[in-house]
Amino acid sequence: MLAALLAYGLPAAQTADPQTVAQEIGPVAAALQAGQFDKALAYLQPELARSPNDVQLRTLQGIALSGKGNKKDALTAFHRALEISPDYLPALEGAAQIEYEENGKDTAALLEHILELRPGDETSHAMLAVIAYRRGDCATAVSHFEQSGSVLDSQPGALQQYGACLITLKEDEKAIAVFQRALIHSPADAHARCRLASAQMIAQRPQDAIATLEPLLQTGTADADVLELAAAALEADENTPEAVRILRQAIVSDPHDVDLYVDFATLCLDHQSFQVGVDMMSAGLEVEPKAAPLYVARGILYVQMAQYDKAEADFDKADLLDPRQSFGSAAEGLAALQENDPERALISVRKKLAQKPDDPFLLDSEAELLAQSGPQPGSAEFRMAVNSAEKAVALRPSLGTARDLLAKLYLQSGQNQAAIEQSREALNIDASDQTALYHLIQALRKNGQDAEIPDLLKRLAALRMEGTKEENQRNRYKLVEEQSPPSGQQR
Repeated sequence: MLAALLAYGLPAAQTADPQTVAQEIGPVAAALQAGQFDKALAYLQPELARSPNDVQLRTLQGIALSGKGNKKDALTAFHRALEISPDYLPALEGAAQIEYEENGKDTAALLEHILELRPGDETSHAMLAVIAYRRGDCATAVSHFEQSGSVLDSQPGALQQYGACLITLKEDEKAIAVFQRALIHSPADAHARCRLASAQMIAQRPQDAIATLEPLLQTGTADADVLELAAAALEADENTPEAVRILRQAIVSDPHDVDLYVDFATLCLDHQSFQVGVDMMSAGLEVEPKAAPLYVARGILYVQMAQYDKAEADFDKADLLDPRQSFGSAAEGLAALQENDPERALISVRKKLAQKPDDPFLLDSEAELLAQSGPQPGSAEFRMAVNSAEKAVALRPSLGTARDLLAKLYLQSGQNQAAIEQSREALNIDASDQTALYHLIQALRKNGQDAEIPDLLKRLAALRMEGTKEENQRNRYKLVEEQSPPSGQQR
């Protein structure tokens, strides 16, 4: 920044004698270059007293204060300089740097101003790209990343964000090129290698992913995440025996990672090795006995083996351990708030209901929050939950979440036929509603109507298998988008 200031010089409107200017700022510049910020400020104090509206002195003051870590006063100094000369680039750059580091609200405006004065400024484009990435605007981010040039090569975090945005925009091949660029600059970075391999898997290039991961596999010290990704690539490349070997190795290296067992179950399902999968899920449950996904996975395997009673028992156990995660939730949008402060969430919903008493979504939310507290059938809270859910369904018959909740409440109160009816209606709305399928199976079993259950269990197992594969794909996206330390572009 100091070099830019000395190179840029004074605004054209300022008419101070160059020799005088040199005498004023020479000792200050020397002190700044030596990192002697207090000394620079001491030199500046009398000069600013004589020339308080000198834009160059104010900018130097900002640089010195910033060097000391006093960003608040530094920003004030830069803004004072900009009041004197709004287009003075060194002051704009100084203010933009601090605003960027502090996630200030004026960052984008300052950077856009710089680009108006110097359109090809790569650092400003890089900073604007990161800002756009942070707010989820990948189209704008990519536009600025493309104009950042070689600046990105020294910013591995920014390169990662560039690649992640390209993946989001389904520009997979461009993303691969960006991640390859990042790896060239950081060849020993295992995370950079995994991000490239994940992008290659998303682009359905498993052989390239295997080649990318090979250096990590050869060391013999690859962690479970690397092994899991390598196993997926090997399976996609139709090398199932090696995929199984690598996945077993991953499980041995981290026996508490539930996702590894689920991956193994998926592989067993794809190759009809059901008993092998059951054995592995049982082994996983010995070390993680409260892992609902392992019960779900084993239940799916039991369905394929036509052991329906065992499948139902596992699905019931999964639902008991984690009712929101095992087969979905009737109020996923409220889950976080409900966990943090259910009473406040209920108060908030009821305040809104006071203004909109016939809003089916608010009624559904009220019913869900009441039900989440676990009221006993017959209690006032239970009856209120049922009434709210029934009213929501009456107002909006296509509201599947309310029907799912009603089915659950009816099951709890022994109204099995009513639960059957609500579950069937929910499935008419959404044939892939796993919660409705599960409730229908429960209600039919309690009603002694077992004929449909095997086929329903098969449907539920198929939906869970599809969901697991989709989750694996999402996990690859998550790996690509993994957060890194701030890029920290410097002027």
